[in-house]
Amino acid sequence: MTTSEQLFEKAKTLMPGGVNSPVRAFRAVGGTPLFIKSAKGPYLYDEDGNRYIELINSWGPMILGHAFEPVEEAVREAIQHSFSFGAPTRKEVEMAELIIDMVPSVEKVRMVNSGTEATMAAIRVARGFTGRDKIIKFEGCYHGHGDSFLIAAGSGVMTMGSPDSPGVTRATAHDTLLAPYNNLAAVEQLIDANPNQIAAIILEPVVGNMGCVLPQPGFLEGLRDLCDRHDILLIFDEVMTGFRLAKGGAQERFNIRPDLTTMGKIIGGGMPVGAYGGRADIMNMVSPAGPVYQAGTLSGNPIAMSAGLAMLRYLNEHPEVYTRLDTIGEKLTTGFRSSLEKLGLNFTINHISSMFTLFMTDKVVTDYGSAKSCDTALFGRYFQSMLKRGVYLAPAQFESLFLSTALTDELVDEVIRANEEALGEVMNA
Repeated sequence: MTTSEQLFEKAKTLMPGGVNSPVRAFRAVGGTPLFIKSAKGPYLYDEDGNRYIELINSWGPMILGHAFEPVEEAVREAIQHSFSFGAPTRKEVEMAELIIDMVPSVEKVRMVNSGTEATMAAIRVARGFTGRDKIIKFEGCYHGHGDSFLIAAGSGVMTMGSPDSPGVTRATAHDTLLAPYNNLAAVEQLIDANPNQIAAIILEPVVGNMGCVLPQPGFLEGLRDLCDRHDILLIFDEVMTGFRLAKGGAQERFNIRPDLTTMGKIIGGGMPVGAYGGRADIMNMVSPAGPVYQAGTLSGNPIAMSAGLAMLRYLNEHPEVYTRLDTIGEKLTTGFRSSLEKLGLNFTINHISSMFTLFMTDKVVTDYGSAKSCDTALFGRYFQSMLKRGVYLAPAQFESLFLSTALTDELVDEVIRANEEALGEVMNA
């Protein structure tokens, strides 16, 4: 029995399912989850001493690779001054100033501790600002585990085969309206059927939680127009896309300005951090400036702020990072497509910059319904075959992969070869 297997057996007696987040349990791909001991640059190392090329990067934050030296240095310096104060610090001000400078739509920002906390707060603020109760979200988009969002959610909930979680009340579900992603007509129908009742539309501008799904031309622009016409707030959940698709996130890349933005992952450099921000008149509703209450003892934690500042400053000062990420993503997906053609396979690849997903389906994947057409059992076998070849993928079909600048051209070539071998193996089994 491997060390990972031993740890997992023990963990199952101590934690629900043996994990602290559902997708880590490997239920969607079979086998035992790897227990990670360390990571550096483009590599993960498990408790059994195995090394893997990393294509998840802690689900997005490690955009510059693991243990990036400037972030490490910032954390080492910060821990000398204590780990938490529960009081304001200079670094919170510097972080807020930097986020506002980098993200086009943000005029004021509030730091929190996770992406889930950020989306929960953004919805509360939207309801407080508009005086309306209902929100529109999109099937397959995942905005954390807040009650309002666990309605036909994606990601770990899809993986577990239970898209609607017990414990979410009917009243909460009643105020969450669902539309298919990339379907403007459905959104307009919901607005017409609920006049003057919808506070906000929230979405991932590029979806990462039913696999990587891109907005079709005109979709984001159409949402912005609908929100303007009906006095609805548009919320971009940029927990995954923020600071990854561009310095200013997806909103910069697509030139669409939301009213509120939620952020996480990269802004903490790998530490637990979230934030939400937007128009000043909306953010001034947040306590103590306004009546919408939201608080947190560890919000703006000095260690997390130090790591995040080092990360964002580097990205802000090195725009070539995004050129490199685009190049890596293009090289990898071009190689994957070439292998699919060579093997006579018609699987779908969705890709933008450093995010991509190989879908085990021949259908074009534009929404939750088309994503569900994937052969998930085949993906599980493919995942294990790639793992055997030293490549660590997301352990679920319904997840985007996230690349880092630590991937060299030689490593990209190695991943392409492994992919071709793995596909050949599972398709001929």
